[in-house]
Amino acid sequence: MVPGDLLTATGGYEYDRRVLEELRNLGWATQALSLDSSFPAPTAEALRDAHRQLAALPSGSLVLLDGLALGAMPDVVQAHTDRLCMVGLVHHPLAAETGLSADLVAQLFESERRALSAMRSVVVTSQSTQKALAAYGVASDRIVVVEPGVDLPADTQPQPDDPSAPVRMLCVATITPRKGHDLLVSALSRLTDSSWTLTCVGDTQRSPATTRALRMQIEALKLENRIVLSGEIAESALLREFRSADLFVLATYFEGYGMAVAQALAHGLPVISTRTGAIEALVPSGAGLLVEPGDATALHDALSQVLSDPDLRRRLAAGARVAGSRLASWNAAGQRLSEVLESIAHGFGASKAL
Repeated sequence: MVPGDLLTATGGYEYDRRVLEELRNLGWATQALSLDSSFPAPTAEALRDAHRQLAALPSGSLVLLDGLALGAMPDVVQAHTDRLCMVGLVHHPLAAETGLSADLVAQLFESERRALSAMRSVVVTSQSTQKALAAYGVASDRIVVVEPGVDLPADTQPQPDDPSAPVRMLCVATITPRKGHDLLVSALSRLTDSSWTLTCVGDTQRSPATTRALRMQIEALKLENRIVLSGEIAESALLREFRSADLFVLATYFEGYGMAVAQALAHGLPVISTRTGAIEALVPSGAGLLVEPGDATALHDALSQVLSDPDLRRRLAAGARVAGSRLASWNAAGQRLSEVLESIAHGFGASKAL
């Protein structure tokens, strides 16, 4: 069960799509149930609809619930905990979102804690999220890590260097406060003596106020000719962006995993990002430069290093290719999730259907 459109272009939805496809390939009878798009701030009707959909499922059904909805409907899932074999899928806790008031953080924390207590088991996408759920009272033996896969390109060899061309940076992230686009633009505004461009790919409508503020910031800093906000683009176009980029940049404040970072490594791109979630484990020191989340000075210094030193970029690119080659495929991720779900279903007496 997922809120809204399964085709939504975010890492969490991509994970859901890809593992669902792999489960089908492995012989699972699957059905994707769509909840209202108002989650994780559901309307009263959205909660009633979620209850109706769960109530319509046969007793003993195995149900995998995406955390974006799960954490916001504790009363709904608790009403079905004895009848259905429910498994939570948590990409990152709802309360970890940036820019929330203290009251809302507390509210989301308690809501998700109660919802998770109704789950037979919880699948998380990184060890960092597994550790984070300890605060929610989820015992470690009820949590299973199933990391995302990557699509390994056929060729990750570096393109020929053109010393006269600007360094092409790529950021793939929905424009929300948590992703730190404003911090990235601020750091780059002090590096205009270097030759660079930045393409930001990601939904510009999820947080319209954040996007408006970012456009105003870019305009005020006179960076319109260097920074492009592409919005969502087709998968084929995104692959072209990865292939043509020289650096991947992401100034995020928090990530459960960092799927775009993993995909950048798979394409042999050096990564400039932050030490949060699984990113520190994904990006070894020889494949990129990581700074503390929110540290504008350290981010500026890291960007300055890679923009001014072509040899450093080449060394980091070589390290990125090695790190990327070690990442698991989506087939492996699907196989792992299949084994996990089969074990949970067997313990509950549910069938191999989802």
